[in-house]
Amino acid sequence: MTTHTIEFPYTRTLGPVIGPFLTGLRDGHVLGVRNRDGRVLVPPLEWDPATGEAIDVDFVEVGPAGTVETWAWVTEPTRKHPLDHPFAFALIRLDGADTALLHAVDAGSMDRMRTGMRVVARWKDERAGHITDLSFVPEEAA
Repeated sequence: MTTHTIEFPYTRTLGPVIGPFLTGLRDGHVLGVRNRDGRVLVPPLEWDPATGEAIDVDFVEVGPAGTVETWAWVTEPTRKHPLDHPFAFALIRLDGADTALLHAVDAGSMDRMRTGMRVVARWKDERAGHITDLSFVPEEAA
């Protein structure tokens, strides 16, 4: 069996939306942005996905807890994954948000994961303004 690795190494400059989002993560806050119809998008976007129009920057703090909408279990994480032990990737609708954030849930075992479960952010002690500054755990384990 041949193993292939596909990578997309690139860098991106931070702008007026992603910059504050990552700064918020560094400071222990999750930010969304309110679009013109009042919906809060997380992660924040520069363009409304429904209309394609630019979004006026109106940041809103959300979470830190939320509800799992759907999930997939990662049995054998690779060095590129956010955790070094089995975990779930889940779509999490954070409290106060109208869209879901794709992120890691450290549930301990696949048997503990379920759609509809409540999760809460677990922040790293030392944060750098990166999406891996946090992961999520079941609310009862927080």
